[in-house]
Amino acid sequence: MYRLLIVDDEDIITDSLYEVFHRLMPEKLDVCKAYSAKEALHWMSRTRIDIVLTDISMPGMNGLELSEEIQAFWPRCKVIFLTGFSEFDYAYKAIQMPKVRYLLKTEGYDKVTATVQEVMQEIEHENQMSQMLEQSRELLYTLEQMAQGDYIRHLLQESHGHSLDKDRLTDEFHKMNIVLNPASPVLLVMGHLSYPEGASYIERSGLLTKARMVCNSYLSEKTRQIGIVDKQGDLLWLLQPSEHEEEKFYNHLVRYLEGTLELIQETCLQSLRLPIAFTISGSSCGWEAVNRQYDRLRQLQLMRIGGEGMTIIVTDRGEQLEEPHELHRKEEGLVAPKAEMLAAFLDAGKPEKFDEIFEELSLAMLHANSSVKRKIEIYYSIALILYAHINRAGLCGEFSDYCKLMRLDEHSSMQEAVRYLRQVTDQLFKVKSPENKENAATVIDKICQYINEHLNEDLSLVRLAEINYFNPSYLSRFFKLECGVNLSEYIDNCRVRRAKELLKEDELKVREVAVEVGYEAAHSFTRFFKKATGMTPQEYRDALTQT
Repeated sequence: MYRLLIVDDEDIITDSLYEVFHRLMPEKLDVCKAYSAKEALHWMSRTRIDIVLTDISMPGMNGLELSEEIQAFWPRCKVIFLTGFSEFDYAYKAIQMPKVRYLLKTEGYDKVTATVQEVMQEIEHENQMSQMLEQSRELLYTLEQMAQGDYIRHLLQESHGHSLDKDRLTDEFHKMNIVLNPASPVLLVMGHLSYPEGASYIERSGLLTKARMVCNSYLSEKTRQIGIVDKQGDLLWLLQPSEHEEEKFYNHLVRYLEGTLELIQETCLQSLRLPIAFTISGSSCGWEAVNRQYDRLRQLQLMRIGGEGMTIIVTDRGEQLEEPHELHRKEEGLVAPKAEMLAAFLDAGKPEKFDEIFEELSLAMLHANSSVKRKIEIYYSIALILYAHINRAGLCGEFSDYCKLMRLDEHSSMQEAVRYLRQVTDQLFKVKSPENKENAATVIDKICQYINEHLNEDLSLVRLAEINYFNPSYLSRFFKLECGVNLSEYIDNCRVRRAKELLKEDELKVREVAVEVGYEAAHSFTRFFKKATGMTPQEYRDALTQT
């Protein structure tokens, strides 16, 4: 899905263009609007924008200045200037800028819509896998890259706070031809690929290679990075902003990555039919904390909303990681792999495989020679998996005392604690089959309720995604899949229904009704209502009084 932002200080033009494009192709085009360059930049900081349709002459920052700022946020964004000015100097400046088109307002809606569709086709062409493969041919995996991967995997095991020396890292990075700066913080991104069912090792390996080339092609535009395949077979990148990027881009890095990863997901789906779920660090960390940040992302990846095959992006918004205790550090990593297996078997609905690992960990919890710290670690590792699964699946009502999972001290003995974990596990597998459908219905109900209660507020796809913790494209596909209608169509239907209810009453004027259903301009509401019902709001009200 592409995102179009319409910018003009004349609200009648902005609203009219918004209505035209809002219904043009709702499954492929998400439309946003702004009444000033400042408001447009706010949109840019919130989400990825693919196309900007903007007036050149605006108070404050004009369209030419805005386009320069746009490139700092989203370098792939295309700009279409729409203006009443036909002077040569404006046109000359516009056509000299990359990825820019120039249109006169007198050319009409047909010309504008045709131009936007041409730009969308250009974007699709640029995203074609053939071009990506051609650009990335030189990045095919060499012995050097294999060595870099081995080194980073070793570094992930070694980074425990005190063992990393900056001078040694600098020397090793230089010898390994690693472009990252060991004196600067680094940001981590993890990608989980959902391979086709029954794919062979060779087929999976080929898809992994192509997906890495797509990712590297996008990420290398504004970052320096190194990507590896971790021990679980997931993709992992360590990134820093490119050296030539301005300081303000550093604060924009996470948002930029969220938008860029969304493009990567769409490209991999279209070209490879390969869903990828991403997990991102919410902030950069020092090299001494890379191992802990990596472990944190892995846990978030395992506990993500949705099952296998979901193209979701999760950003770690947690607080700064604390330094682990020395005693805990010695036992770190002993339980995590088995806990990951438990989570995977639970998500996949495989009780037999789950039981094998559960029994092994249970014996360790009950073994007389196991340390107290190890027993506690094992218990909470299993309990957290169950707790997260219950919350994610919306099954809180099925487990009246599930909060007891996170309170080991409420169990009279470790034997009783193990029995409780077993009881919760058995109950979870019993309700496992209908969980996905019920969870989806809960999410949809929440979204629909919010829409109906906030019709006079911002109901853009970006806003709804923010408050429901989705990325916008995923929310659009998810809603259409579950409800059978586009999200924008559903919102329009809710506005029409509410408008009809309000028009039955005589207390509110038409312009007041418009505001109540999200239209600040009465003329925009009138056009919207007439297109939906065949009558203007006043005609509809008059018809009610005659009957």
